Amino acid sequence: MKDTEESPKGTTARFSAEERAAMKERARELKAEAAKADGETELLAAIAKMQEPDRAIAKKLHALIKAAAPALAPKTWYGMPAYTMDGNVICFFQNAGKFKARYQTLGFSDKANLDDGAMWPNSYALMKLTAIEEAKITALVKKAVR
Repeated sequence: MKDTEESPKGTTARFSAEERAAMKERARELKAEAAKADGETELLAAIAKMQEPDRAIAKKLHALIKAAAPALAPKTWYGMPAYTMDGNVICFFQNAGKFKARYQTLGFSDKANLDDGAMWPNSYALMKLTAIEEAKITALVKKAVR
């Protein structure tokens, strides 16, 4: 695949190797969903491939989300651990190693019920998980699925 793709408008859009890999992973995920693959198995396999400290944070986050909102279905989304309700991604974890970032991210989609006035955060940088962060994450996930 070339580094550039021609868009319908004739402009050139550039995708990094990481972005192209994420798009390929998403295509694979859609095929797995069509074949009724087990989402949690896929998610745990994605976590197992991560390097530390991403893997440890992803494992802990997975346990927190499952405990806070058992109705959320685990799966992968663009190769990242994600949690859905009624087929919609509610939240996801982006490991720092995936895009060579300095921190991991817990993100929420527009389907999450986090609305708070006219402006609110929809993603959170994670450097480590202490009891304080775990309590905040638990509260956010519970709010997101209300």
